Amino acid sequence: MKTQAENVRMKNRTKPDIFETRSSPAGFTLSRFGYALTPAIVLALWIAPAFAQNATAPQRYAAAVEALDHFIAREVADKRLPALSIALVDDQTIVWAKGYGFNDTQKKVPATAETIYRIGSVSKLYTDIAIMQLVERGALDLDAPVTKYLRDFKPINPFNTPITLRQLMAHRSGLVREPPVGHYFDPTNPSLAKTVESLNKTELVYEPEKKIKYSNAAIATVGYALEKTQGEPFAKYLQKRVLDPLGLKRSSFEQDPVLMKDLAAATMWTYHGREFDAPTFPLGMAPAGCMYSTVTDQARFLRVLFAGGSGPGGQVLKPETLEQMWTPQFAPKDAKDGFGIGFMLSELDGRKRIGHGGAIYGFSFELAGLPGDKLGVAVCAARDVSNSVTTRIADESLRHLLAVRQGKSLPAIEEPKPLPPDLATKLAGRYSDGAKGVDLIERTGKLFALPVRGGFRMETRLLGDTLVTDDALDVGHKLPIKDGKLTLNDQTYSRTIPTKPEPAPAQWTGLIGEYGWDHNTLYILEKDGKLHALIEWFFLYPLKELSENVFAFPTDFGLYHGEKLTFSRDKNGKATQVLAGPVLFERRKLDGEDGSTFRIQPIRPLADLCKEALAVQPPKEAGEFRKSDLVDVTSLDDSIKLDIRYATANNFLSTPFYTSARAFMQRPAAEAVTRVHKKLADQGYGLLIHDGYRPWYVTKMFWEATPEKNRIFVADPSKGSRHNRGMAVDLTLFDKKTGKPIEMVGGYDEMSDRSYPDYMGGTSLQRWHRDLLRRAMEAEGFTVYEAEWWHFDFKGWQQHGIQNLRFEEIGKP
Repeated sequence: MKTQAENVRMKNRTKPDIFETRSSPAGFTLSRFGYALTPAIVLALWIAPAFAQNATAPQRYAAAVEALDHFIAREVADKRLPALSIALVDDQTIVWAKGYGFNDTQKKVPATAETIYRIGSVSKLYTDIAIMQLVERGALDLDAPVTKYLRDFKPINPFNTPITLRQLMAHRSGLVREPPVGHYFDPTNPSLAKTVESLNKTELVYEPEKKIKYSNAAIATVGYALEKTQGEPFAKYLQKRVLDPLGLKRSSFEQDPVLMKDLAAATMWTYHGREFDAPTFPLGMAPAGCMYSTVTDQARFLRVLFAGGSGPGGQVLKPETLEQMWTPQFAPKDAKDGFGIGFMLSELDGRKRIGHGGAIYGFSFELAGLPGDKLGVAVCAARDVSNSVTTRIADESLRHLLAVRQGKSLPAIEEPKPLPPDLATKLAGRYSDGAKGVDLIERTGKLFALPVRGGFRMETRLLGDTLVTDDALDVGHKLPIKDGKLTLNDQTYSRTIPTKPEPAPAQWTGLIGEYGWDHNTLYILEKDGKLHALIEWFFLYPLKELSENVFAFPTDFGLYHGEKLTFSRDKNGKATQVLAGPVLFERRKLDGEDGSTFRIQPIRPLADLCKEALAVQPPKEAGEFRKSDLVDVTSLDDSIKLDIRYATANNFLSTPFYTSARAFMQRPAAEAVTRVHKKLADQGYGLLIHDGYRPWYVTKMFWEATPEKNRIFVADPSKGSRHNRGMAVDLTLFDKKTGKPIEMVGGYDEMSDRSYPDYMGGTSLQRWHRDLLRRAMEAEGFTVYEAEWWHFDFKGWQQHGIQNLRFEEIGKP
């Protein structure tokens, strides 16, 4: 249901300004449920049986399919897509359909052309078609006030223009993006009636017809008007009047058990590197994005469109109705892109392109057709917000189909290459001109682009000698760099010298934090002296401060353009909740957020675990290892500070594990730590060590005491820890003037997202200090652990074996 997905697709087609960002579900920018119109950064079988497996292409298309097959397989692997399915259509024939990856990665069930996906905002097309059937019969009027059909529909409308079905279906109603109840984040599955009723608590963002405002709430309202006027539940009506007549046998707006057994297992992911299974709950605004389908069913839908609305059971829509739906609404007569009635309209290489994108919890869908050529494609992937990938595959597929149709050579498919790590390091920095610009951020040899103004963080690669965006979030934006200047869309940005950030304004301290649900968390953070919202995992927006507790989303781009965030604070000034638009996000309780030590309740008594751990031996390792030479780090430089938490009860298990507060490491690693410490002194900082060498039996206790969900933060004793080898260190910075530890985004041993080295929350100063530590350690041969900003492993750790010596035994013969 992400509308940004659609924004991405639209913007990738026109190569928009990279400093502008996608919008809401299912409009013209990448968003939940599809695309919304806002600038994006960033983008047969009526004659043959249903495809039970992957289908072979006719000889005419063999070369095109071979090229596409190679390209898609590469994208699936490169973009880490658990599953992807595609179907290509030439008029009334599905010429090729195939699945890649797995429906279920654990059980290794292969994906096929008949894999079930959630298709997000592509669902909107079917809701709108049901309405247009009734318009054809004269049962509904597109331009009558919608209150004619929903008498109790009364959102606050300060304008003289009433809301109509046409406005709702063309995203010109001015309604908020999400309803207060039944919204994209809401897992409670309220009724459609309750969802639409909640809109009476909202006020229009814009005057109807004046501006595109992509809205899931709008299409929920359309679906409810259908339900009320026809006296039948929405999902059942759609099945009987639309899906069945279209010949879609494996599609539904309900969680049909027969279909659900073939639903792809989709993946959610974050900038900081955490992945988790996508939630599967249905939403209250089902008409806007809750349809289940296959790519072959969507290919059948394309066939009906190319047949002028004629389905296997007769006429579903009149040809003139389809033409109306494919005409930009509330637009100049010569407009070629925008919203029609439901359909997103654009051009591909000068040809009219119709379709829609969809994005909903782990699924990214693209449906596209060239009606003048009767060529179409449906493609879906099971990775969240990978719409740039599905859109690119769709467009490349259409170009290949068109080349075959025209008897031309197949178009070349660009294949960007990874940057050499040294080049990524060399190019990293800020390139800006006033408020606009882009940060190029190096991470483990890769280079990411993040617009200063907000938007997506995107990986860049080399296309020839030019940087180009190429990842799940954005494809094809070129960023040539020459003489220290970066050019983008005819604008040139000069490299600037980074400076240490100022502390965030005190009045924002109580607002910064996490809000909402585990499955969809809102982050409020400070960046470049502005409060920002990171919402729906990937969409970063600078906020405009309107008052102490009220901030505005950007007015000219994004999922929530024109809407506000309103915070509520407790007596101490700490926010307890925030209304983002009309959606209420409760503040998340984070252990350790107040600066206290993060703690968990052991799942087993520690005394029992200690007895068991001491009674067994570490795993045996094959091969030869270097002779151990563990040294006390402070013996090499006594100005390094120690805070060995495991020698006290001040740790995540509230129990001492060491008998003395010492930090041992293999000599080469210890010497590297002292070099880092000396270099940092020039900037006024030193190193404070929390842990070094750790006996194996302690690692085993940690593992057995920690709940499964937190075990990414503790080492598996069956493999041993780098700490057990004396080649890892846990540390932070301290201020040499005050001797106090530096405040980081999260605390030591905190088992939360805040611990990840690339977590985007907190303040600019906290992240600057975290990155300063990382750069200093990496310069001396250390690598940061993926889930802990404080944990660093020294190069060559594989050459040292697991040890189980207690501190008192170190150095003894």
